[in-house]
Amino acid sequence: MPLTVGTRVVQKVSSTRAFAKIAPHVIPAVDRAVHRLTRGRVLLSAQLLPGVILTATGAKSGRPRRTPLACMPEEGGTFVLVGSNFGRPGHPAWTANLLAHPDAVISWKGRDVPVRARLLEDEERAAAWNEVLRFWPPYATYQGRVEREIRLFRLETRADSAG
Repeated sequence: MPLTVGTRVVQKVSSTRAFAKIAPHVIPAVDRAVHRLTRGRVLLSAQLLPGVILTATGAKSGRPRRTPLACMPEEGGTFVLVGSNFGRPGHPAWTANLLAHPDAVISWKGRDVPVRARLLEDEERAAAWNEVLRFWPPYATYQGRVEREIRLFRLETRADSAG
């Protein structure tokens, strides 16, 4: 991703504790509203980072849960999702949902794509983490702020169209 002055400023702002406190309450709500109003064509946060709307089954409720997330697209059509939770202490709820129910659907560029999520571990996680840090360096700040290991998931497309 080309590093513009604007991108550097956003990276710096997104690394602050104030951003971590405010962003989780504002960004997802705005993203969901704009995504719904544009019938899946626009995701505001994706103007800076690629983004998806993840629809996963709730780990406790069993209900569909829609969460706007930044993602790292990979060659071959896979995606990496980062459970950073904006550098806050607990794992984000969507990660528990994927652990309990790995089959999900993402809205990617206005298209619904059935996916299967897999938690990355050990060497595979380490390699993906290095790529994630090259992709968006503020994730290092988020990891430095928390004692938990930030979860990384690889999403692979499923052949079926259920979701």
